Order: sequence, then C-alpha cells, then structure tokens
Amino acid sequence: MPEHQWVNEFPGTIEVCDPDGILLEMNDRAAEQEGGRQLIGTNILDCHPEPARTKLRRLLESGQPNVYTIEKRGKRKLIYQAPWYVDGRYAGFVELALEIPETMPHFVRGG
Repeated sequence: MPEHQWVNEFPGTIEVCDPDGILLEMNDRAAEQEGGRQLIGTNILDCHPEPARTKLRRLLESGQPNVYTIEKRGKRKLIYQAPWYVDGRYAGFVELALEIPETMPHFVRGG
C-alpha cells in the first residue's frame, strides 16, 4: 500500500512499476479498477494483449513518456505514463489515469 494517504484517496488511478514491468504499488482506485492489490509483484506486461504489450515493452526499455486519451465504459480518461527516477537513475514507470469531461476549458498562459 502506498505510504502517503493522499495517494490512496486521489481521484484517479496511480500505478507504479519497475523497469522490468513488475507492479510495485497502486492506489485504492487502481486496486478497485484493475483487479486488486494481489497484482502487486506481477508483471504488467502479462495483463496487456498485443499490440499494447509490445508498445509497453518499448516504453519500459526507452524510458520515454506516453500520453493519450481513451474512452472506457462511457467515460473519457487521460492516460499519462512517465518514467520515475531514484537518485537520477531510471526506476520504472508511473501511470496516472484521470477522468476528463467531454468538454473542458483550455487556457493559454504567458510564461
């Protein structure tokens, strides 16, 4: 179980894996939606059919972020997959899945 309470009560799913795809952590929402905490310690590649498995393997090897939207069960979601690091060394991937509304404002802000 994640160490910080905010992670568990975060309204999106959070999953963390190592560079080989071994699931290390998941928050409450991810456990509810993805099959439970018994998945911790298993390889996320085993949960994905082709061609997603091959794409995920490439992401794990390259350490490049991957961002896209999906629709699942009538709800739109933003999927954000990005590498995480410990002391500057690649340590795996974090996936955030956030529900997004059909329409939402977009702002351009000065930098």
